[in-house]
Amino acid sequence: MRMRRLQSARTRIVQRLPVAVEGQWWRRKPKSMLMLMLVAAVTMWLRPLVTAQLCRARTVRTGKVFNVTQDVQGDRLYFQSTTTRLIKHPCEKNIALYLGKQVFFTRDNFETSLLPFTIPTSMQVGVPEVTSAHFAGSLLLLVVDQKVYIYDYENNSWSMSLGIKHPVTHVSGDNCCYTGSLFCVDVSNLVFAYFRGDQVSQTYIYYSNTGGFSFWKYHYDRQAEIVGSLGGIFHFFSLSQVAMLVVNQRKGMFKYSDHPLNRSFGLSFDYNGTLDILIAPGQRGILLLWFENSLLFSHNAGQLVDTVRVKKGEQTLFSSIFEAKITIHSIAVNENELAVITREDNLYYGNLGIVPSSIIKFADQYIWSEEVALMFRSPGTLEILTPLRDTAFPAFDFQKCLVNIQALLMDPELHVGKCNVEFLTGEFIYRMYTIDMHSQLELTASLISQPGTSLIPLVMVSNPHSLGFQATFYENGYTSDGNTKYKLDIFLKQQQHWGRTDSNFTSSLKRATMSTLTVDIANKEISCVDIKPLSTLISVGCDLDKKIVIQNKVSACSTGILDPLTLQDNYSFIIEKWRKDSFQEVIDAEFVLLEVNGQFSYSYSLTAQSAMCTSQPQNWSTMIKEFGGPFFWNRENYVSCHDPNNNAPLRWPDVQYQILGGRTANQIIFGHNNGFYVFYISIVDPYYSYCQLETIFSIYVYGAFPVQLVSAGVVILLIISSILGSVWLAYKTPKLLRTARSLRIKTFAAQLCRRCKTVCQFRAPATARAGTEPLGRHRTPHGGRSDH
Repeated sequence: MRMRRLQSARTRIVQRLPVAVEGQWWRRKPKSMLMLMLVAAVTMWLRPLVTAQLCRARTVRTGKVFNVTQDVQGDRLYFQSTTTRLIKHPCEKNIALYLGKQVFFTRDNFETSLLPFTIPTSMQVGVPEVTSAHFAGSLLLLVVDQKVYIYDYENNSWSMSLGIKHPVTHVSGDNCCYTGSLFCVDVSNLVFAYFRGDQVSQTYIYYSNTGGFSFWKYHYDRQAEIVGSLGGIFHFFSLSQVAMLVVNQRKGMFKYSDHPLNRSFGLSFDYNGTLDILIAPGQRGILLLWFENSLLFSHNAGQLVDTVRVKKGEQTLFSSIFEAKITIHSIAVNENELAVITREDNLYYGNLGIVPSSIIKFADQYIWSEEVALMFRSPGTLEILTPLRDTAFPAFDFQKCLVNIQALLMDPELHVGKCNVEFLTGEFIYRMYTIDMHSQLELTASLISQPGTSLIPLVMVSNPHSLGFQATFYENGYTSDGNTKYKLDIFLKQQQHWGRTDSNFTSSLKRATMSTLTVDIANKEISCVDIKPLSTLISVGCDLDKKIVIQNKVSACSTGILDPLTLQDNYSFIIEKWRKDSFQEVIDAEFVLLEVNGQFSYSYSLTAQSAMCTSQPQNWSTMIKEFGGPFFWNRENYVSCHDPNNNAPLRWPDVQYQILGGRTANQIIFGHNNGFYVFYISIVDPYYSYCQLETIFSIYVYGAFPVQLVSAGVVILLIISSILGSVWLAYKTPKLLRTARSLRIKTFAAQLCRRCKTVCQFRAPATARAGTEPLGRHRTPHGGRSDH
């Protein structure tokens, strides 16, 4: 209404202008001349008016007040295409890259005049043609002359990616904008590099998990058997799949990497030209595939691909861009909106809802040029950007035309219905959640409809193979205006634990995945520009706030019990799971222990046979040999010997079973050694948690008796024999002293004593005489002298 009032006011001014002028010097001119000038004046007024209906143009020109000329240093980059690209950073809204005959990089949304973007000559790029670009966190990746280069715009430095040994033309990746999440960092760091158009069976694909600094060869499962050319390869985090676009006989289809989607291709679609693929921000699985004469849309990461229709109100004018004979020049996408500018000088707009996507045409306008590009400044605000060459300065200016989408949709000629949603919100927006194994999550949303309208709420998850939900929609009071308030309760947990899906539909329970939850209104009008879908990212994986704590009291003593096997009941400890500072539960899952100091004076109470293993169990010796060191036994590589899919034969049933907890009553048996044991513990049960739950704890074993070298029976026999022998000697000795034999023995003993005494007395004087001569010089038997 405000726009129509503005038009009528400006029209009235135009109508009064000739009258005011006529009262002065025009009064003397012929009447025909007066009418001619009146028509010219009206025309000049109406042309800006039409322009104002679409947008108001302004020119950005900065840094040119003083006659200071900046030189363009380095090799000037360019984009060899008849269409333009404007790539905005999904997370840092002021950073963007313009690709056209000139390349421009901005950190302030093109609010300053810019020199063409260049790469240092020291990089020796050869032909400075850009074929692909991607923002990976704080890095800008550019494919220049079939090589990948990195521009760190925070440090203003360039480098070349390592590990790529074959030509590539494109890079692909995604960005996660939830702050404070390590998972989001991993999303932004994963990048693919490939040569588009190569035969899939022969091409080389590279991947990087370092944001593009280093690449490694990517091995796609059964790649050599795939027939067709490579249209692209992408990591669709919304589906937790790596998808390859295969083109064969003018048909395109996506092939996925993991169960359950890896058993067949996605549905095919027409591939009549080389399609660029845009992944809409937000990890909702929305894709836009386009070239000059085609625009395709997918809301489930390529599983279903359909054409974008051209509509007017509720009427579908054309079922595709090709049918409408539209030539696309530039395209802009944000989380929920789509804008297209064509060579026919038309601007189209649509939203990325859950219904089949469509676009509507705004009023005709002189806005197209070979350099024009589009970008969304904010929801409902579109900017038409055109670089302007300055003949006096090397820096380019920018013409910016800001389009208010909401105001344009009020035009009655578009036949757009009034927005039927007054309010839609939820506490989960702009947040990221984690659902660990056997965990659950409850979320709520509130909505209010416009008076006299009804709403159809819709809840979607982008990865139904791993995340399931149940939703309840009910009335929840009234507003002050009498409108009904509604509430939506959403209960989420792993799809495998709902018990209502087939195993051929669900993903592997052992593999961590992710999904996006979206709440929208199915019958929402396109005019609801400000009513955005509610969306949040849910990681079905490790909750990093979880940890394990060991509570233990261990002693080798037990009152009145000395049996070592019975004493093992005293070797007990409790594994507790904590989340931050809150106790969760006692863990009863399979785990392994390893003494870190090399004290292996303990064993296990069960063997492979007594543990009822059907295949050969793993142990520390085999794991250390396989992985080259200790502490690598975890949930990722653990294979249960009770698993029916484990084909390893049970060759050594008497080997010790070294897995504790779980279904068995296995225990450790300590030797008779007192002292400290420092254990590394790892929860290896893959179905307990997605986290690598591990810690180190110590136990002190005391009260252990020394090892018995002689059996107790022998010791008792010797003691009894000694006692009996002593009693017998005490009894027999007095009697033996009164016999004749005893007298002869006593006489012999007395004589022996006297003889020993006589010998001792004779030797004593001789020794005394020999020792009386003083030390010094004395005569020798031969008459000489000797010194002592």
